[in-house]
Amino acid sequence: MPQLEVDGAVLTYDDEGPRDAPEVPLVFVHGWTANRHRWDHQIAHFSPRRRVIRLDLRGHGESTGAGVRTIAELARDVLALLDHLQVERFVLVGHSMGGMISQTIALTHPERVERMALVGTIGRMTYSRGRGLLMAASTLVPYRLFVATNIQRAFAPGYPREEIRAHIRASAATPREVVMTLYGAMRAFDVLDRAGEIRTPTLMVHGYHDVQLPVRQMLRMAKAYPNAVVRILDAGHELPLEKPAELTGALDSFLAVKA
Repeated sequence: MPQLEVDGAVLTYDDEGPRDAPEVPLVFVHGWTANRHRWDHQIAHFSPRRRVIRLDLRGHGESTGAGVRTIAELARDVLALLDHLQVERFVLVGHSMGGMISQTIALTHPERVERMALVGTIGRMTYSRGRGLLMAASTLVPYRLFVATNIQRAFAPGYPREEIRAHIRASAATPREVVMTLYGAMRAFDVLDRAGEIRTPTLMVHGYHDVQLPVRQMLRMAKAYPNAVVRILDAGHELPLEKPAELTGALDSFLAVKA
């Protein structure tokens, strides 16, 4: 289990697949309260033929560290890992908060991003005044209830309840400071007005039943991208868990098309 120290954190990561593959590496970035194993299906599929890299973001999974308050700081962690691995150019695949990190990297280092896949993510969190007040009030409830409420609503109706409970337990194991500060970071994240600058070929995959980050917000972002392809799946917010094979198929098709 390789690890890297970065600015007071110890990042745990996986680096698999052939180093001599002709394609640039795939870099998978998970979302809020999750970990690198969200990408197990994709890693199993792609690693036999190309290099794949994934990490636990600081404070998540088997990584340590806290204190970051912006998406840009998490983006610097990802870049630090890639620099350590001497990976200059890559394909980014980011889910939810990981997609926010991916967009940040594409804006700050466009020359390094060959392609990008944004899974269940947006460029700006927008909501009504009532929804905003509800979100602010939700931070005042007991921590485990806050986590349970957010994770429960991330899945489409019909997803197995026992599996949801398992994911709630795993998410609640993430340190409270990490969860709450990054919740604020996501609410403050806003690159929508700069979306037109991202000319990287981009795949946007979203769940039709996503109530965390509604599909209409993703479509608003997609309209601003000069080079985007959109796929809508019959799922909620947790596409890597709810529709792993369909998500992998969408990535496969996207990567197979010559730029």
